[in-house]
Amino acid sequence: MTTSDNLHLHLHLADEAATLVLGSALANALKESSSGALIYLSGDLGAGKTTLSRGILRALGFSGRVKSPTYTLVELYVVSKLNLYHFDFYRFGEPEEWQEAGFRDLFNETNICLVEWPEKAGGLLPPPDLTIAMKSSLISGREAHLAAHSPRGLQMLSVLTSAALPTFAPPTM
Repeated sequence: MTTSDNLHLHLHLADEAATLVLGSALANALKESSSGALIYLSGDLGAGKTTLSRGILRALGFSGRVKSPTYTLVELYVVSKLNLYHFDFYRFGEPEEWQEAGFRDLFNETNICLVEWPEKAGGLLPPPDLTIAMKSSLISGREAHLAAHSPRGLQMLSVLTSAALPTFAPPTM
């Protein structure tokens, strides 16, 4: 079931393919933006954050390997004129590690930043345009809750809700 209002969108993603389709739709929303964006991705291990990131990158035209930056902390993907930084702060023990890593300058108006485990940086990160909370569904697949936190985030949600997204309905029993 898909539910939405102006600030939120809730989706059931039946499988990995549906998560990749959502990533593709997000890529289209990012393409319509004239500037960078900051997207927080939260959820337990295995919730689909990296799969969603892979869907975004594939739709933006990146054909190489997309891996979780758990050990490298950040992966840069240059696609056309876009710089997309995929962060993973899972290994941070203290929020100050974000400051010590020297990432602050990468969070600007021209870069797209996808941040897995943003809560590990405490309140030190800039505010997001969009948050995506993912969790495994009790029935099957995943649940994704998207929330806009800025005009740019609202624009992205608007593109998503007007897109011809497939029905992400849970399977019937």
